Amino acid sequence: MEMDTVSVRCCIAGGGPAGMMLGLLLARAGIEVLVLEKHADFLRDFRGDTIHPSTLEVMHELGLLEALLKLPHQKAPRINAQFGELALTVADFTYLKARCRFIAFMPQWDFLNLLADRAARYPTFQLRMNAEVTGLMEEAGRVVGLQVATPDGPFAVRAGLIVGADGRHSVVRARADLQVEEFGVPMDVLWFRLSRRSDDPEDPVGRFDIGRIFIMLSRGDYWQCGFVIPKGSDAQIREQGLASFRHSLAELAPFVADRVGELGDWEAIKLLSVQVDRLRQWYRPGLLCIGDAAHAMSPVGGVGINLAIQDAIAASNLLAASLREDCLRVEDLQRVQQRRDLPTRMTQRLQLFLQNRVITRVLHGGGSLVPPLFIRRLARFPFLRGILARIIGIGFRPEHVNTASVWTDQEAGREG
Repeated sequence: MEMDTVSVRCCIAGGGPAGMMLGLLLARAGIEVLVLEKHADFLRDFRGDTIHPSTLEVMHELGLLEALLKLPHQKAPRINAQFGELALTVADFTYLKARCRFIAFMPQWDFLNLLADRAARYPTFQLRMNAEVTGLMEEAGRVVGLQVATPDGPFAVRAGLIVGADGRHSVVRARADLQVEEFGVPMDVLWFRLSRRSDDPEDPVGRFDIGRIFIMLSRGDYWQCGFVIPKGSDAQIREQGLASFRHSLAELAPFVADRVGELGDWEAIKLLSVQVDRLRQWYRPGLLCIGDAAHAMSPVGGVGINLAIQDAIAASNLLAASLREDCLRVEDLQRVQQRRDLPTRMTQRLQLFLQNRVITRVLHGGGSLVPPLFIRRLARFPFLRGILARIIGIGFRPEHVNTASVWTDQEAGREG
């Protein structure tokens, strides 16, 4: 039996930050776009929940900042750390010349639902949930479509452009045989929650001790916690027992010592396997990868969601006119990579530097903990905290929404 086929100008695989932002931007430019999300909703563990000042500025440019900040969130104007007995502010976002001088911590599903709701106002936008990409369709060396599985049966999508925004385990990039450059990482993260009290600290805290790193992010009534471990050591830690693990947490963060018992079994503690990689070439004729599908980021700095959104903005700015006129060329896709390759490389280099100079030394440092020189300088020279805040919060080569040739809500024909 012949498979049902739908045709659109652009089809995006993946309903994460990159996919949903690009879908919104293209629909707003009057381009017929279909976003495919393999899950039934956006509720996911290990989604990046950090919305940085660069993304908040983009939301302002889209007229969505006020709506975004009405959603439940926590503001973090600073990132603090403690190296043994040395406590300091690592990044201070109040130094930024930005509209929002803080990181907003917000469940990613709320952020994605807002983007989906706004995109749905445009008649050129479609979102299909429970739609999992299983393969590519090619003709004469060009990608022309996707094969999709759903609970109601398979179908095919033909499009002038296929965008792989389906994350670090991207089916699109695997099926496209795009070459991946992988970078070694020294760590994995055990991810869990502990309850939070009103007199607990407000700002995110990273606690570094000999052989151990404990990250705590406020989520209002609970802490989202990350316990950093040497790469591949998860089984060994679990063998040592839950009591030993709880004891380590209590030593690193004494103010939650009376709450570590909330971790009743290992099921409450999930392993986040860390990877850093980058495609050598992000595109093929008819296909482009963005976000984690093009470059998986380390959790260091929490910048992955923001890099993905910057990719989406650049792709929309550079491709919208060609897509609208149905004259997309390979050179257009190449321009997207050229635009985003340098900031991606610089961000990953900084992450790898911090992993090698800080994280590896802490996890494998032996019997003493001496903060690296640049950490000691952060403690001594406050203006350096503003520089690091700029790198983390704004990034290298921030993108801005192109407001030319976009539909208004009235032109979209929908009430807004």
